[in-house]
Amino acid sequence: MKFLHNAALLITIMTPDSAAFVTTISSSSSSSSNCNVASKSKTRSSSIANSMVHRNYRKRRTNTSTSSSSTELNLTLFPVGGDAATSVSSSVSSVTSTILSSNIGDVPLVYSVALNAVLFLALKSKLNTMLTPSGFWHAFGLGCGLWWTLGWKGWTVCVMYLFLGQAVTKLRFKEKAAAGIAESRGGRRGPENVWGSAATGLLCAFAASNINGQVLSATGISSELFILGYVASLATKLSDTFASEIGKGYGKTTFLITNFKRVPPGTEGAISAEGTAAALVGGALLSAYALWINVISTLPQLCVASVAAFIATNVESLIGATLQEKEGFDWLSNEVVNFINTLIGAFIAVTGGKLLLGM
Repeated sequence: MKFLHNAALLITIMTPDSAAFVTTISSSSSSSSNCNVASKSKTRSSSIANSMVHRNYRKRRTNTSTSSSSTELNLTLFPVGGDAATSVSSSVSSVTSTILSSNIGDVPLVYSVALNAVLFLALKSKLNTMLTPSGFWHAFGLGCGLWWTLGWKGWTVCVMYLFLGQAVTKLRFKEKAAAGIAESRGGRRGPENVWGSAATGLLCAFAASNINGQVLSATGISSELFILGYVASLATKLSDTFASEIGKGYGKTTFLITNFKRVPPGTEGAISAEGTAAALVGGALLSAYALWINVISTLPQLCVASVAAFIATNVESLIGATLQEKEGFDWLSNEVVNFINTLIGAFIAVTGGKLLLGM
């Protein structure tokens, strides 16, 4: 894939032990003169296997007839041949293998930042329809953190949540907008949406990675359980999004979850048969994707994540019906509720994994 090669090449350039440069220093006088050219090259081996630095210095000295002169420095990346080309190719291959590592916590942060920079720039036009300008950069930070801690597989689980959530938000959007119950900003996510949805997931990812072994030893929770919590947190948010957007767009009758009285669609704490069914589908869909790419490893784990997401989504409806928009709870915004919702989903999944699956 071209973007992956570009990312690997960018990382190779950014890494001091695996870059190839030419530095040309030209000194030219203000008057005409004869030129003598001298060149030299120097090779330095790195301590990292399959990484080598090739630095070629070309120095052009010009004899001047006057005392005044000017100096110009140019730094140029250039294609190299022979042994140098083999070394650079080996470095790119090594970087590619590292960024595609399936091992948790194996990807260096600088690699993650470079790779996400390439991907976000390549997909910028599409992402701008899904994220506000500030949301774009917060999502970039989230992406860097996830690839650093969980690698590409864990990263794609969050990407899948974003695309599926955006797709279901757009269903019957004009009708929802006309009724005044559509998402603001045309459904584009801002920083508050990014972190309200994924802060719990990033915390679980960091705890699960080998980067911070102290968390694992202090909590007594295994890396595998934290990964299950990560999947469940995003499955919970997707379950909630499916329930809300399908319920508002297609729900024929909506009831308040606390007393089952009929309320208008879009009311905090409202549920519908269509939205409830969609909640099950949304949570199970993302959990199934995580199983398919082996972020989680067994069918029982998929079931635990899906059930945790469904329960947490209904708890979120209870919070909305009983506390949100009530006096003294002005701080309980949708984004705060989303964070609490994902936290509950992750907690249920971790607890269920430990008690029911013996993880």
